[in-house]
Amino acid sequence: MRPEKTRQIALVATLAVPLGLLHAFVGAEICIALVDVLFLAESFRRRDFAWTRRVWFRLAIAWWLWLLFCSTPLPWPGFGTDGWTGFVQALVIVRLLLFAAALQNWVLTTGRARRAAWIMLALSCLWIGVESWQQYLTGHNIFGNPRFFDGSLTGPFWKPRAGALYAHLLYIGLLPVAMALIHRPGWRRFLGMALLVLGVATSVLIGQRMGVALTGLGLVVAALYLRALRLPLLLALAAACALLLATPLISPATHGKLVGETSENFHDFMQSPYGELYTVGVNMGLQSPWHGWGYRSFRVSCLAPRFNTGLPALGIPPTEASRGACNLHPHNYYVQAFCEGGLPGLLLFAALMGVWTWRAARGLWRAPDPFRTGLFIAVLTYTWPIASTDEFPTLYMLGWFFFFIGLTLASADAARPILENKHG
Repeated sequence: MRPEKTRQIALVATLAVPLGLLHAFVGAEICIALVDVLFLAESFRRRDFAWTRRVWFRLAIAWWLWLLFCSTPLPWPGFGTDGWTGFVQALVIVRLLLFAAALQNWVLTTGRARRAAWIMLALSCLWIGVESWQQYLTGHNIFGNPRFFDGSLTGPFWKPRAGALYAHLLYIGLLPVAMALIHRPGWRRFLGMALLVLGVATSVLIGQRMGVALTGLGLVVAALYLRALRLPLLLALAAACALLLATPLISPATHGKLVGETSENFHDFMQSPYGELYTVGVNMGLQSPWHGWGYRSFRVSCLAPRFNTGLPALGIPPTEASRGACNLHPHNYYVQAFCEGGLPGLLLFAALMGVWTWRAARGLWRAPDPFRTGLFIAVLTYTWPIASTDEFPTLYMLGWFFFFIGLTLASADAARPILENKHG
């Protein structure tokens, strides 16, 4: 098969990944595996493995190998708490690292391929937004699912996945379109402003706390980098605040979720479900600081009495399962890295997140670009440490992250020669 044909197949598989992540995880897994295999085959054919010398890839492999070592069921206490199941789950993480490398170095190296990837992400964001409004206005989404029992809108899903995912996707799809419209005269300028307001307001209406917080973070970053959009973004912020104030009337369930539960959790955060989870996770890391307990150890050990003693040195009382001290994961990537890989695992993971975030932002201040700014926000809203998160790197949320990373790095590579020629 001709190399160009192989890359076209890989591109088609890549563009199908967002569809799979939305509604068919098995399909997404198959497409990611296909891209990985084709990328490795092409690397062997060309005898070109220069991509393995990239700083981020070496950091990623170092973190993965360390996690794999910590997850191996060795005959010493603390290693491989979840047995061979956890080891295998850690082993296959490499597929996502290869996927990001394939996108950066092969699949998305052309402008046409990157535009196609952007279209798929923008359509995914639009789909979540449209289905959220349908569920709000009619009571059900297209699949007949009502809003979740806690009041949040689920968009096209059956459980509350829409909020955080919409926030990750929002600025990728919205900023390039809004910028193009606002730079044009007449009604198109007002349409661009209206899209910004509607996009941010939709996040509030979905009613998931983390999604709203990440949308706010993205709004601040977008206003910082894109001066031409500062006034429209300020209007979007004002509209979102007005919508939040109006939720007791237009959506009491949203108000209860965003305001009531948030106030209750922050009243005594360390004894809220999130505080309890973080306390147990930190305790696990402190009790095995050099190698942690291995991948997925939290779900196995979070009820163990030795990890539920609280943190007396900080005045934090013992944790209780009834207050939410146990779950499938500790709901924070960095706490998870600490309890699974100890201090070395945490440092490697934090360094990897830092390199990815830095590469996403590099050059944006000198040459503002709405597309790259949207990608930077998408990456930052994942790597930002102060957040309630899913388990890293489960596919249904983190598959998007590795797609973002590959597209972001490919876009940064394409912009680099322009920046060097422009600024010397």
